[in-house]
Amino acid sequence: MNRRDFIALSAALTLSPLAARAAEPIRYTPGAAEAAMDAGKVVLLDFWASWCSTCAAQERVLTALRAENPAYAQNIVFFIVDWDEHAKGTLSKSLKIPRRSTLVALKGRQELGRIVAGTSRADIKALLDMALAAA
Repeated sequence: MNRRDFIALSAALTLSPLAARAAEPIRYTPGAAEAAMDAGKVVLLDFWASWCSTCAAQERVLTALRAENPAYAQNIVFFIVDWDEHAKGTLSKSLKIPRRSTLVALKGRQELGRIVAGTSRADIKALLDMALAAA
């Protein structure tokens, strides 16, 4: 391997974790998603629990869809809202979130759609496509 190829490969390997992290959801803290919504951004809220098998299935689908279509990560702000921490919080109450494994897409404060306990790839893709169209 020549020096130029080595440097290019090293740079790619160094930067690839940053590119992957850009597509990862943001862990919700009070006020974070609300600020994005107030700025008129398109947001996907994933009300999730670490022990929830339905949440894990949704996460696998969301991760695959974001990998297949970079436009999702470029135009939608993804938040993971830990159900164990925020189930009784202002955000959950204001959106009337019934349970963990709830996905909600919003543009600003206007709800575009939601999925409660659904893991269908087609349904989750439809929700993301609706959110992308609103961006």
